[in-house]
Amino acid sequence: MALNWAHQIGTLAGTPIPTEVTTREQPSSATASASAVWKAPVANIRCKTPNEALSPPMLTPPLSPRSATCRSAFVSPMMRPDLSAACQAYETLVPVETAEAEDLSGVEWKEGGMKEEKKGVPVYVMMPLDSVTYGNTVNRKKAMNASLNALKSAGVEGIMIDVWWGLVEREAAGAYNWGGYAELLEMAKKHGLKVQAVMSFHQCGGNVGDSCTIPLPKWVTEEIDKDPDLAYTDQWGRRNYEYVSLGCDSIPALKGRTPVQCYADFMRAFRDNFKHLIGDTIVEIQVGMGPAGELRYPSYPEENGTWKFPGIGAFQCYDKYMLSSLKAAAEAAGKPEWGSTGPTDAGHYNNWPEDTPFFKKEGGGWNSPYGEFFLSWYSQMLLDHGERILSSATSIFEDAGVKISVKVAGIHWHYGTRSHPPELTAGYYNTRYRDGYFPIAQMLARHGAVFNFTCIEMRDHEQPQDALCAPEKLVKQVALATAAAQVPLAGENALPRYDEYAHEQILQASSLNIDGSSDDREMCAFTYLRMNPSLFHPENWRRFVAFVKKMNEGKGAHQCLEQLEREAEHFVHITQPLVQEAAVALVQ
Repeated sequence: MALNWAHQIGTLAGTPIPTEVTTREQPSSATASASAVWKAPVANIRCKTPNEALSPPMLTPPLSPRSATCRSAFVSPMMRPDLSAACQAYETLVPVETAEAEDLSGVEWKEGGMKEEKKGVPVYVMMPLDSVTYGNTVNRKKAMNASLNALKSAGVEGIMIDVWWGLVEREAAGAYNWGGYAELLEMAKKHGLKVQAVMSFHQCGGNVGDSCTIPLPKWVTEEIDKDPDLAYTDQWGRRNYEYVSLGCDSIPALKGRTPVQCYADFMRAFRDNFKHLIGDTIVEIQVGMGPAGELRYPSYPEENGTWKFPGIGAFQCYDKYMLSSLKAAAEAAGKPEWGSTGPTDAGHYNNWPEDTPFFKKEGGGWNSPYGEFFLSWYSQMLLDHGERILSSATSIFEDAGVKISVKVAGIHWHYGTRSHPPELTAGYYNTRYRDGYFPIAQMLARHGAVFNFTCIEMRDHEQPQDALCAPEKLVKQVALATAAAQVPLAGENALPRYDEYAHEQILQASSLNIDGSSDDREMCAFTYLRMNPSLFHPENWRRFVAFVKKMNEGKGAHQCLEQLEREAEHFVHITQPLVQEAAVALVQ
């Protein structure tokens, strides 16, 4: 028996749509997460021992957009039991099967009017992590088709898709199966949506919000099993299989190829297989460079409860390849005694800065000659890793008509300290006395790449103040660094948010009005986390449509958000009959 539209779209993110209606009264902000609306600082949340569990209920954990998902089972009390929020959202769509649909797909809240020339900040929406199955097919195809239609009707520019190394090249080195992705990309083209394709060379699973598990290719994990030093390693010998250690970038340890050669071959095969879509439908290639696809070390792994927010994390430089590089750097610096190991007094994953001799503000090792040497080496290794992969990517996609982008993590906790420990352990040499993001921006500038940054939706006062979180100040620092390096800046939200308060923050951050001197500079794109049933709830959907319209208008637009929401509601209303007709026909 065929599923109805409620369940087809509702299961898109792997979430069943409940058939019973909740009767509990919900406030207007019920669709936002607890951390999204929480304002007051919490009581002391410090870890007392390295192994103490730290899980305060209302803190904002760091999420990478492609590792986060929202699995709300919320159903409006006003909704019929047999219809889900997603089904109601589908009723705002225009069916692509009709000629009227094609005409309406170009409308922006103006009956009969075509889209004006684009300006402002284009909005993309991240697809579910499991959009392609292990069988190399599109997951929940009918629901995906309906949802893409919905996004197009909202004025969204396109979608972001994870192209998983662990799915495409799963069984054997050099054997690529693009099934599922070919169909999904054609669906995006059919709906007139652009695509940001993420070359996901990392494992899915083990981070906050991961909804599925997609390990590295089987033949890669077999090689790591033979040589565990191919995996990132901490000082306690814990191996991390999220991403191959950058210490072996140039070692032919993967069936006779280096990891960088494997990444390059994968990107080249993607280019050759989808050359008919590149530059037209596929407009951006985001190159994965670490865990969660971000240019960083796996310093705060969630798997098995190793790390809890807001712990400082741990350095990941204890595999033999990283230690060999450290030894060579120490000898070159005339300090061979510094090359045997990383800092041994930097605490545990869940310590706080003042609990550790290395990170404490007064007399901490981070600000000593040894600390400066180690942190310079550690961060430079990450920059060199980025250089190597970007050199391959820009060569492969040269003159292909696509942007190349790199994602950098928004590590905002303990930002108010002098030493910024979570950033240091992740590989960003950023302290109160040193800008760690300008060197990254300079590296991207050399390759003409886009700097993609997260936590754009966050405000400082929403975060736990005893952890000295400061996402707004961090975003401002990154915006200044990219402006100085003349690198385009794009953004993502780190957590699922559907409330106007978050939308307003994204609008403000994306306008890049830094000290009132940004002129016409805006973010080059914003990618919204993530397509799921909660997005299609009627109230969330109405706010989202208005938000997209405001982003598309860009800075200088004078129309208020409330007026845009009224226009969006009218647009939803006029398309409803066509969608109802299509939905009835498709379930017969």
